[in-house]
Amino acid sequence: MAASFFNNKARAAAAAASSSSKLKAGDNKEDSTKLQPWVEKYRPKTLDDVAAQDHTTKVLRRTLQASNLPHMLFYGPPGTGKTSTILALAKSLFGPALYRSRILELNASDERGIGIVRDKVKNFARAQLSQPTGLDAAYRAQYPCPPFKIIILDEADSMTQDAQSALRRTMETYSRITRFCLVCNYVTRIIEPLASRCSKFRFKMLDNSAAGERISNIAEQEGLQLEDGVVDTLIRCGEGDLRRAITYLQSAARLVGPTKPPAVKDADDDAEMTDVGSNSSVITVNSIEEIAGVLPDDVLDSLVEAMQPTSGASAYEAVSGVITDIVADGWSATQLVGQLYRRVVFNEAIPDIQKNKIVMLFSEVDKRLVDGSDEHLSMLDLALRIAGVLRGN
Repeated sequence: MAASFFNNKARAAAAAASSSSKLKAGDNKEDSTKLQPWVEKYRPKTLDDVAAQDHTTKVLRRTLQASNLPHMLFYGPPGTGKTSTILALAKSLFGPALYRSRILELNASDERGIGIVRDKVKNFARAQLSQPTGLDAAYRAQYPCPPFKIIILDEADSMTQDAQSALRRTMETYSRITRFCLVCNYVTRIIEPLASRCSKFRFKMLDNSAAGERISNIAEQEGLQLEDGVVDTLIRCGEGDLRRAITYLQSAARLVGPTKPPAVKDADDDAEMTDVGSNSSVITVNSIEEIAGVLPDDVLDSLVEAMQPTSGASAYEAVSGVITDIVADGWSATQLVGQLYRRVVFNEAIPDIQKNKIVMLFSEVDKRLVDGSDEHLSMLDLALRIAGVLRGN
């Protein structure tokens, strides 16, 4: 009698623990989805979801129908969908059941010297394919499951020359059961013997319509209220990088907080309460520019005014004071160069001869900043040299 009592009690406790663990697992899954970055949350799941890369996706759809892929080389600016495209293609080929066993993805965060190529990459490439078991006819009808594996080398342009040289022999030897996809930003950093073995796919910067449509769709699904001009501001600040634009949007959404309907206490305060609630949850253009680090117009106007030619006076004192304030406020030199370029070069009041000289100055300073020069001295040198060109020196 006592044994059966304790057994029943233990079973009830085990059942309660099991149900609570399932609830916690479900809650954790939901919380992880909420806390997930929007770049990953809204990453394209299929080739149809990839925006503004029609030529590439059209070719890949045909190869998807034939269930045969060449070695591929994806190159283009960051944030244009290179990694998302190959991941969506891999999921469409193998489905969730075979994805982990057929795909090897290495990023720039992984060590990818010649040792990794000879060890990890080569071992995965030469491993024989195992026949999948337990896959029904419906799964095979939905996913082609071709008889090869795919190795994705993201940011392949950061691989060493020796690693790339060792990789070309591996690509030839195991091409029957393994396909390689190299993803990079600069195709010139891929050695020619490796690039000639791949079909090249160029990813262009997203146009405003495609990027704006994707951003508006994300804002609608997240229930965000956007001020007029926010989408255009995100596209401008993103500079063709959709990933950066989505990150700015998520940061702005966290800044304004969750959108909640305003609580109305009585009829007299109806209009006032509604106005306050709506303003507190609307993402504005100013908030996007502040998150993106865009210099305010008054700061840029003061710098342009200091560079203007004046009779007999030196421009150093005025320009140096403005540049010192910009550095003290923590503004980015790269952001300043970009905004000042648009302000000066597109100014119709400046003659074309002077613009030609000024453009050369911008290119030189931009190269210095990329090489890691001092931002304060670079900005001061650029502003003074532009002032000299405007004065006719």
